[in-house]
Parts: sequence; structure tokens; C-alpha cells
Amino acid sequence: MVAKISSGNSLYGILSYNQIKVEDNHAKVIFTHKMLESLDGKFDIAMCLQSFEPYLIANKRTEKPVLHVSLNPDPKDVLSDEQLSEIAQKYMQTMGYGDQPFIVYKHEDIERQHIHIVSVRVDENGKKIDGNFERRRSMDVCRELEQQYDLIPADQKQRQEGLPLKPVRYEAGDVKHQISNVVRSVVGDYHFQSLKEYRALLTLYNIGIEEVRGEIKGKAYKGLIYSALNENGEKVGNPFKSSLIGRSAGIEALENRFEKSAEIIKQKGLKERSKQVITEAKRTTSNRTDFEKALEKQGVSAIFRTNDEGRIYGATFVDHEQKAVFNGSRLGKDFSANIFNDLFNNNRQTPEQSGQITVQSDEPSHRTDSKFEENTNFGGIFDFFSPTTSSVSDDIQEQVFLRRTKKKRRQQHL
Repeated sequence: MVAKISSGNSLYGILSYNQIKVEDNHAKVIFTHKMLESLDGKFDIAMCLQSFEPYLIANKRTEKPVLHVSLNPDPKDVLSDEQLSEIAQKYMQTMGYGDQPFIVYKHEDIERQHIHIVSVRVDENGKKIDGNFERRRSMDVCRELEQQYDLIPADQKQRQEGLPLKPVRYEAGDVKHQISNVVRSVVGDYHFQSLKEYRALLTLYNIGIEEVRGEIKGKAYKGLIYSALNENGEKVGNPFKSSLIGRSAGIEALENRFEKSAEIIKQKGLKERSKQVITEAKRTTSNRTDFEKALEKQGVSAIFRTNDEGRIYGATFVDHEQKAVFNGSRLGKDFSANIFNDLFNNNRQTPEQSGQITVQSDEPSHRTDSKFEENTNFGGIFDFFSPTTSSVSDDIQEQVFLRRTKKKRRQQHL
């Protein structure tokens, strides 16, 4: 079973998304806890909002107080509504949300049955529920539930695919759609202080970026182009301009993000947790493979850049628990590329053996505008997310709905 956890600030959007599924007979409510109920046993958005309202009013500091979880058993697992309700309750209780109000929807509009749980991350006093090491704890809970209910265990690939963001697969088509989905999410959620760190983060999702500089009619310009990468970190297909994704993916917006991230990282002391995890992994492992696996268990990805001789000349770490990206040298001299080259030099492995993306070059190549993929009919940032497209997954449908809901509500207030 795979769990997908997301946070947000639009409770109305999440409830609306699930309620429309109910009205279309593609979903139903199978369990509620601390929720107001009508006499006929039906739930509407207004009543659900009233159930969560006291908690949200009490909240004063949590920026994204809405919790949305989907639990996805293997398609071959056959579970009754009662069993799915029990699984949802045990999951929420173990994750620390057992005393919170929550509602459980069973979705049946795709080939696999799965459940969605909507709740809030703050208690009745407005205090945030502990979310530390949430991803790791969630994976542990899923393994326990698999054993209790004799479910088919999720393998490592399925767990990776169960993350809120999925790596781009060029062969799946609709590449701009896939890249846009990832880029908009990481730009909004992760903290990085340089283009190099941002580039390293995107390689985890099979996305490459290149910085382009030039001059048009005597006026200097700079921009970014995005492209899909294959499993070897090589570009595939045509690149396209950042403007086809949206303003947040452009160089100016990212430079502002660098400054804001630096402030947040300093204020919250985000380096310390990452340094502790990496130090412990260095202390307890003797080779690169074991080192990377030890980091993965703590929600940290290691990205090493090597030259043709296999020497490590760059190291970047992505702390998914804190949503923070650090070049090794930014953490200190004990985390620099030279340290890891010396540490692993006697146990060199190929990228295939290590299981991680190895970037051969950190220098972007420059391309002319004639190489860009153009779309003169592009009408807005929502055009990439058409819910009628057959290849759109359940997760992407949800994101589309939320974005369009927010857009409509903004227009209503104008």
C-alpha cells in the first residue's frame, strides 16, 4: 500500500474535489470522525466546512493547515468498505491525527479502489500536529497495515511512485504537462539558494534545465529552458521555454526564490537536521550504495556529479522532510565533494549500481531560440492540465481542480 500526503490552504477546494466525485457516483463517504452529520446521513461541503472551522479559526501560524491523504492498496487487494475504514482510522491514529476531525472517501473512478482522507493539521487550540519525519513514519505505518490486513506489499519502485511528485517519463508523452506539474510544485514547496541546487533537485524528477543568455536588438536577455531526461541523465526530446510553464519557472522568479529560501533556511535552522543525518550515514556506512540507502531511509537524496574518470566533483543533498536543498560545500567542508570522493574512491560504482542519478556535467549548453518548442496558442498556466486528457492521473486531476477552483473564486471576488 502506498500513501500520498499533501498539505494545502484550500479546504474548500479539497472538499469540492471529493464531493464532485461523490455526485458523479465515482466516490462515496465510508467513514467520518468528529464530523457534523445531517439527518439523512449525507454530507455536503457546507456541513464539512463547519466541522473543521473551529480548528482553522484557532490556527494562527500554520501556513498550510489542510491535510489530504490518499491510501492506495495494490489493485489485486480486495477490501470491504469496513476494512478500508479500519485502515484509515489506524493510519490516522498512528500518524498522530486520531483525535482530529476527518472524513474518508472511497474512490472508484479508476482501475484501482483507493481512499482519500481529508483533515486538518492543527488541533482545537490551533497548535500544529507534529509532522516531523512524516514521510518515513507514513511508510512504516503502511508496512504495518500490509501485514495486519495481509495486503500485497508495495515494492521500492511503487513507494517512489507514491510520492506526491512523480519523475517525468518521456515515453509516457505529454512531456510539457509532466514537467510543468513537477516544476510548479517544487518551486512552491522546496527551499534552494542557487540555480545549481535547483538543477540538482529537478534531476530527481528527470528534468534538466539550461540557462540561456543573449542579445536581441541590442538588449541583453537571459532565460531558462526545460527538457526531459532519461534514466542516464541525458536530454530527450525538444526543450521548451520557461514561459510555457509559467512565470514562477522563469529566472527572475527563481532568483527571488533563492533570496527568500536563504532567509527561511537561516531562520529555521534547516541545515542542522540535514548535517546530522549525513554525518550519521557517513559514520555507519562504508560505501556509496549503503550511504545513499541510509540517507533515503531518513528522507534525504544524495546527488553526486562526476567527471569521465569517475571522480566526484559535486555533491548536493535534498532533504525531503524539510523541503530543503543544499550543495555539500554549503553545509561545511566536511560535506564537500572532495570528502565524498576520498570516502568512496576505493569503492567506485557505476551510476546503474548506485541507483542514483549521476550528472556528468554541471555546465549548461547554450541553444538558439530556433531549438525551442513553441506554442503560440498557449492561453494560460492552466492549459497544460486538462482533466479530459486520458493520460491524466488521479493526482493530477485533483491538482487541476484545485487550481481552477482557486481561479474561479478569485474572479468572483474581483
